[in-house]
Amino acid sequence: MARRGAGAGREPVTHQLTEAVQGQYHYTIGPYSSPVLSVKPGDRIVVETRDAFEGAIKTEQDMPTQKLRMPFLNPQNGPIMIEGAEKGDVIAVHIESMVPRGQNPRGTCCMIPEFGALTGTTYTATLNNPLPEIVRKINLDEKRVLWSDRVTLPYNPHIGTLSLSPEIDSINSLTPDQHGGNMDLPDMGPGSITYLPVRSPGARLFIGDAHACQGDGEVCGVAVEHETITTIRVDLIKNWAIEWPRMEKEEFIMAIGSARPLEDATRIAYRELVRWMAAEYRFDQWDAYMLLSQCGRVRLGNFVDPKYTVGAAIPKKYILDPA
Repeated sequence: MARRGAGAGREPVTHQLTEAVQGQYHYTIGPYSSPVLSVKPGDRIVVETRDAFEGAIKTEQDMPTQKLRMPFLNPQNGPIMIEGAEKGDVIAVHIESMVPRGQNPRGTCCMIPEFGALTGTTYTATLNNPLPEIVRKINLDEKRVLWSDRVTLPYNPHIGTLSLSPEIDSINSLTPDQHGGNMDLPDMGPGSITYLPVRSPGARLFIGDAHACQGDGEVCGVAVEHETITTIRVDLIKNWAIEWPRMEKEEFIMAIGSARPLEDATRIAYRELVRWMAAEYRFDQWDAYMLLSQCGRVRLGNFVDPKYTVGAAIPKKYILDPA
């Protein structure tokens, strides 16, 4: 699908979306905020993202309940207008690179009361006391995340929140849905192409919430949140009607669903993958359905946000014709 882009073959123009150009970061994704940038299909954008807390948690003594104001989390760069994008099209977002920002970059992980998979929340109400507030500041670089003296993790950056504007709604940046949003899929990093359905003129692209690493499900509710310089290239695919976000990497294609309960997010993802295989890879629908029962893969993005996100994937070796 990446080869169908309207920007294929043209020399990309590189745009700088710095903090100064961005000005105010956004906590809602919709058609009502003023654009900060306008680009053509195929252009490249170098984006200065803030961390999920917009820098409010500076030390391990900064408690989330004192420094954060829910639901003002996941500040977003954008909206970025893509020339020629109309309802019924798709924007392809190629993530080319992500690097930590700052001279001595540090990430933040924390436990926030009534937030996370193993505690009572607004949606999962219990009489148990909230879990304790704990903040961890983590040194990192382009290769390593220095979790502790005992544990060093690989730097595996990805974008947690990537979206196009809904047609009429304005949705908070914590919630994933058909527009994209806070999907928290660890595969959405360098080398990935995310396909997002256009529902408003110019597409109105939002991006933010960069993670240095994250496990499946983001179980405590927070990854290693950090500021980045993220380079993306955007392209426009005309007249490709998809309902939900999709992703492609060198090894696989993936359809993405977000819902509660978790099994409905999984159903959406697998249904959309079946439809993709039938429409683009010459599979009979029922053959695709049965094949996925043998070799389909599921990636759990988050099960902590207002809606849960699942990616259903199939390796390309099973769907591409032999060379």
